[in-house]
Amino acid sequence: MNCTFRKRLGASALALTLAMSLVLPAAAASSTLSAERQAADSAAVEAAQKYGLADSISYALWDEGKLSYTAVLGGDKTPTNSIPTFASTSRDLYGIGSISKIYTTVAVMKLVEAGKINLDSPVTAYLKNFKMADSRYTKITVRMLLNHSSGLAGTSLGNAFLFDDDDQQATTDLLQRLSTQKLKADPGAFSAYCNDGFTLAELIVEAVSGKDFMDYVRAEILSPLGLKSTFAPQDSFSKSLLAPTYASAGDSRELPTETLGIVGAGGLYATASDLASFGGALTGTSLLSAKSTTAMAAPEYDRGIWPDEPLGLVSFGLGWDAVEFAPFAQNGIQCLVKGGDTLRYHAALLVLPEYNMAAAVVSAGGVSVYNELAAAQLLISALKEKGVEVDETAPTLPTATVSAMPQSLVKESGYYGITSQQVQITVSTDGKLLLRQMTLAGVPDQTLTYYSDGSFRDESNAVAVKLVKESNGYTYLYQQNYTPLPGLGILPTSDYLMVKMPENSVSSETQATWDALLTMNAVPLAEKYTSQLYLALSDSSQTAAMQQGAQYVPGYVGGYRIASPTELVYDLPIGRDANNMTVKGNFLWIGNAPYLMDSGLKNLFTGTGAAYSTIQSDGYARWYTVGEKDAGKTMTVTLPENAGFYVYDAKGSVVASSFLWDDGSVKLPEGGLVAFMGDAGARFHLSFAN
Repeated sequence: MNCTFRKRLGASALALTLAMSLVLPAAAASSTLSAERQAADSAAVEAAQKYGLADSISYALWDEGKLSYTAVLGGDKTPTNSIPTFASTSRDLYGIGSISKIYTTVAVMKLVEAGKINLDSPVTAYLKNFKMADSRYTKITVRMLLNHSSGLAGTSLGNAFLFDDDDQQATTDLLQRLSTQKLKADPGAFSAYCNDGFTLAELIVEAVSGKDFMDYVRAEILSPLGLKSTFAPQDSFSKSLLAPTYASAGDSRELPTETLGIVGAGGLYATASDLASFGGALTGTSLLSAKSTTAMAAPEYDRGIWPDEPLGLVSFGLGWDAVEFAPFAQNGIQCLVKGGDTLRYHAALLVLPEYNMAAAVVSAGGVSVYNELAAAQLLISALKEKGVEVDETAPTLPTATVSAMPQSLVKESGYYGITSQQVQITVSTDGKLLLRQMTLAGVPDQTLTYYSDGSFRDESNAVAVKLVKESNGYTYLYQQNYTPLPGLGILPTSDYLMVKMPENSVSSETQATWDALLTMNAVPLAEKYTSQLYLALSDSSQTAAMQQGAQYVPGYVGGYRIASPTELVYDLPIGRDANNMTVKGNFLWIGNAPYLMDSGLKNLFTGTGAAYSTIQSDGYARWYTVGEKDAGKTMTVTLPENAGFYVYDAKGSVVASSFLWDDGSVKLPEGGLVAFMGDAGARFHLSFAN
């Protein structure tokens, strides 16, 4: 089972291969702007052009009660020009992804202030129907939902990422999905990013307030702040204001509106101006009390297992990804950070409570981390104009020298992993650590040397790792380094990257069964025809190509422990989004989501020049392979209502889609796949011509 091809969402949200030429807006090129403000403009453009490779980007600065600066750069592609022209545009509404979690956190805190929610009360006190197949679920508190330490598997996103479909079933079905799941860790043991926790928080807001979630958000957050350009997919607003998105770099065909069915976890849209204004409201007491904002900004990450070393990009508060952020923390300034990535949009919100400032950077395409660094540059430039200098000197590793190594570290040799990445570490008696990549084929081995501070470092003294025995008895691989990104500052890394994987002995028969399954692909069955997953599969095939030749840890599939010939269990005390997997015949179940493996695929029937494909009562998509004799034939499809089809080539790229591009016919690719999806009973009429 190749879980990086046809199955995984893949890296579509992390990289677009667009080569573009950006220009600053006219205002930024004007000599009336200060050098600091022009530098801030340049940082935002740098994030879009050089690093994130975005189609458009918008940013805003909120300073002491008002918006002091906004800009929008982007443009529609045309059939003759697949590279967007970057200039001012009115299409300034973007998906803000997981920054929606801050709105959900504020909604919860409003109810805390009203005395209707206690952060340390169990979730079961507010959601009477919340049950799991794990007795520990009763220990999950509201606080644990907001600081990502609930122990939930992570994300059960079936039919959550959609196109032009405001279906909220992914939220309303969550309690049913969780009822059959087990926890991956004791509640409160450690923080690992968890979308399902915030969907539960959304349900709590509805249960306690007696209102629809968005009705409550509008009444308690948006309306009081005058935020008129913040919406959920089910709201009534002009979709033409949304920044356009595209399937790939060279494609000028605009995709349908991206809609997420998990609003509280990641489904809101906003302009950069509205987002920055919302962040600005969290610097005072107009929205929440000082007690509440202080609680949100507290170091929640430190309640569970966490490195003692300097912090990197993540230091969870309540809702916030980081409550300490470089280079502000090194200058004694607290910076609150939240990033958001959907499959098409990427966003960043940074707040400086002490200075009553906030910055937002949103983009179509790109990466939220680069947007965060660009937002930091906006704030640094604005502070400089106020006479506040932020020292951006690149931090360095602690001073240390090559030293004799405690021989006890030799026994920490072994395999280290997380959900999707594993390495083999060999510590030798001479103080050398050999790090061999298992998952990333082609990456050369790396040898590190022991230093007096307990770290192993590379020859350039730029990267340090430690093997840290934690209170839970597990040994963690800690990494620390600082990567300079010219124009954006420093990208700091300081976290537990992986954990030592316990030996898991399985029979030779069981291992052979999984070795065979590892060669197979799997395709989704229960996704709606409006699901973004069908397009995202195209991107995941590229990830699979990069991982050809990957090795596997004995007794494991990725970070998943082989529990039986048909079951994989994730129980490493680290990592996000780790639903257990079960094989039943030709079907792979990932959590509650069914996938069909290669062994269950059949050739598309074209023998009489006409055929039908009907969605059965289970509603599952129908998948077919293109036989060698059928490659090159033109298939024409008569669509039923509420249905669609996709065609993929042998590399997994989408070559036709009725839903995305109104395709009605397609030349069948050799070695390709054809998928039909729709409501139960939907019948597709197919005709074929040579």
